[in-house]
Amino acid sequence: MSDDGHHNNGHENVPSRQRRRFPGISSRAYEHPADRSALVALRKLSGFDTVFKALSGLLPERSLRLLFLSDSVRVSDQQFAYLNDMLRDACYILDLEKVPPMYVTQDPQPNAMCIGLDEPIIVVTTGLVDLLDEEEMRAVVGHEVGHALSGHSVYRTILLFLTSLALRVAWIPLGNLAIMAIVTALREWFRKSELSADRAGLLVGQDLKASMRGLMKLAGGHHLHEMNVDAFLKQAEEYEAGGDLRDSVLKILNVLPRSHPFTTVRAAELKKWAESRDYQRIMDGHYPRRSEDKDTSVTDSFRESAASYATNVKSSKDPLMKLVSDIAGGAGDLGGRVRRGFGGFSNSAPRDDEPPTDTPRNNEAD
Repeated sequence: MSDDGHHNNGHENVPSRQRRRFPGISSRAYEHPADRSALVALRKLSGFDTVFKALSGLLPERSLRLLFLSDSVRVSDQQFAYLNDMLRDACYILDLEKVPPMYVTQDPQPNAMCIGLDEPIIVVTTGLVDLLDEEEMRAVVGHEVGHALSGHSVYRTILLFLTSLALRVAWIPLGNLAIMAIVTALREWFRKSELSADRAGLLVGQDLKASMRGLMKLAGGHHLHEMNVDAFLKQAEEYEAGGDLRDSVLKILNVLPRSHPFTTVRAAELKKWAESRDYQRIMDGHYPRRSEDKDTSVTDSFRESAASYATNVKSSKDPLMKLVSDIAGGAGDLGGRVRRGFGGFSNSAPRDDEPPTDTPRNNEAD
């Protein structure tokens, strides 16, 4: 634990030194496997490099900084000093040497983002500052510092500009469909990256209840006294397990235009990770270091991601995921399962002479 009063890191006046610190921690320690997989897939997408280069040339870092300097409040010892303390504390805990500039911008919508092509910039809205208490805010600042440590700001910036410029991207030598494919892939990645950053927020705040409260407030506003964590997490369970295959398809359609995953799902994912052995090992000081990042093979990363996906599909209560799991497992009578899953889409009821659904064909062992 770092509860000494020494100022040998350039982080003077760092509050709450009793929190555990993670010297040299690699972002691999908290990155969600789905985040890494989606990023690899995104980089392979045809045309992504072209867009990346075009936007990098068009959006000099300086113009982004000037925009926020001119129309936002720069967090410092003189302005929003308590946020400045939190930011320095978060960088101290995750051992991020260069503290990113942070701005508060006037916007009633509660939001925070980490953007920038060369250097990350953290922006929080007045709506978020007004909504969250100190410990909830600490988790959010840690969340954004996690994005910075993972190098997410570049992709987030490209997503922002592509969505705001979607109708005016004729200058990029790619068709509109290609741009939309990149935007969709970026959104898919960004939703997954939020799960990683939530974990970083927990490592910084080290208070699961505060992280949960913050997510609940993002969903239901100031009325925390009217909300209940267990009931909120139950919603995530119902959302995942609810309905039939039609609902599974609707869930996919609902999530495609969103940049963030549903708040209940984020809360459930974070709670699951907080209770895992992985989280406990990090808290005990056993975690991958940045110094080893260059030795980490892409193959290992893929293997971890694939294993995580397989586990998620197997344990999922979503009807579509169950069907995928059954197909992968070679379960019999898939036609019957699909008919029953879609229910109202088909009038075909299972016939009396159909074998029981859980009986493998040809006496195959699972």
